[in-house]
Amino acid sequence: MGISFSKLFEGLWNKKEIGILMVSISFAGKTTILYQLKLGQFVTSIPTIGFNAETVKYKNINFKIWDVGGGEKIRSLWRHYYKYSNGIIFVVDSNDRKHIEESRDELQRISQEEELKDRPFLIFANKQDLPSAMSVSEITDKLGLKSIKQDWHIQGSCAITGDGLYEGLEWLTTNINNK
Repeated sequence: MGISFSKLFEGLWNKKEIGILMVSISFAGKTTILYQLKLGQFVTSIPTIGFNAETVKYKNINFKIWDVGGGEKIRSLWRHYYKYSNGIIFVVDSNDRKHIEESRDELQRISQEEELKDRPFLIFANKQDLPSAMSVSEITDKLGLKSIKQDWHIQGSCAITGDGLYEGLEWLTTNINNK
């Protein structure tokens, strides 16, 4: 009885902390997603040079999210965050057909990193609100997601409205907790 009572109080006051690395090529919407999750509203942002780090509270979990810039010269810094990450969020601009192959190449590259072999990958197919956005199914094919060995999930999203973001976090939470 004493053990279950103490577990109850531990669950009420001790929040679990989970590290998340959020990456993409530039202009996919990482920072907008981060602040939509943190503040519950759209925040105008400029391209990230370096990184943003915020704690996002969801259910009984504190997500420590590192939003690392997606410029070509900054991508080499992503690997420095792998060891702190329990899961990966990769953001794709669903409306950017011109750079989908570049997104695919970066996603495939990081999915092959030894340090990330057991991390779940959540892919946000962002900007689904735009009329010319690729469907989630089309993005799945163009990114070659079926070749990724890790657990993965693609979630349609709109960073401006928040649509799909919490559904994605729910999947990530479940898959991190099952590891």
